[in-house]
Amino acid sequence: VKEIAALLVLDKMRRKLGFETSVPSLHMSFTGAPGTGKTTVAVRMGQILAKMGYSRRGHVVLATRDDLVGQYVGHTAPKTKEMIKKAMGGVLLVDEAYYLYNAANDRDYGQESIEILLNVMENNQDDLVVAVAGYKDRMDKFFSYIPGMMSRIGNHIDFPNYKSDELVQISEVMARELEYEIDPDAYGVFHNYIQKRMELPFFSNARTVRNAMDRARMNSAIRTFDKFAIRGENGGFCTVNDLKSISAADFQVLVDDIDNADVEKRIFA
Repeated sequence: VKEIAALLVLDKMRRKLGFETSVPSLHMSFTGAPGTGKTTVAVRMGQILAKMGYSRRGHVVLATRDDLVGQYVGHTAPKTKEMIKKAMGGVLLVDEAYYLYNAANDRDYGQESIEILLNVMENNQDDLVVAVAGYKDRMDKFFSYIPGMMSRIGNHIDFPNYKSDELVQISEVMARELEYEIDPDAYGVFHNYIQKRMELPFFSNARTVRNAMDRARMNSAIRTFDKFAIRGENGGFCTVNDLKSISAADFQVLVDDIDNADVEKRIFA
């Protein structure tokens, strides 16, 4: 992302000095597991492009196969063109783009959507940035089937999985944005939860952290309600700190769920 930004900055400086230049290809491929920040980066890139004058609006329109591909003959083109129209002046982010192509069926309607996207990527690149996203291995296979897509994308960004310490830092940011405070002794418990959760199916990086924080907030609410409303401690009056606090006990519930569950039969958030 920094490399792309550097290119845009230098290109803009060259234009101001009257040097010969052209708008670089800004179409992108984002690869990585769920929750690694692909959509967030797409939004930030849209904002950067708009601020630097490479995009009229800088907004991001998220699309999947269901948004682009129809169910019957003549339905796909209008759907795809409508999504492109919404994204004009900004970024069209096609999530799990490989689902547009069905190698087992050469009459699949997704091929029509791909052809329309390729045409727009070639002829409207000055007014639309197309970003395709998904798991790296599946995206590589998708590009092997659709070489025209690969040749039109000049920027390939891989999003690695977060480390457990980074996910703990993300939880702190999420709490701060919602005006919660995680107790100092709670971080170790949450870190333990993350390490255990990373070993289980359907782990989704920052999305898993968000789900865990939602559960911790609920546990905090239950604990606070029980303490003051049910048991009547402190005359039933709680403090501002009580309303903002997420304690070690609130995260311990999540750890206990993993320790006590039959992992093969339980889908964790």
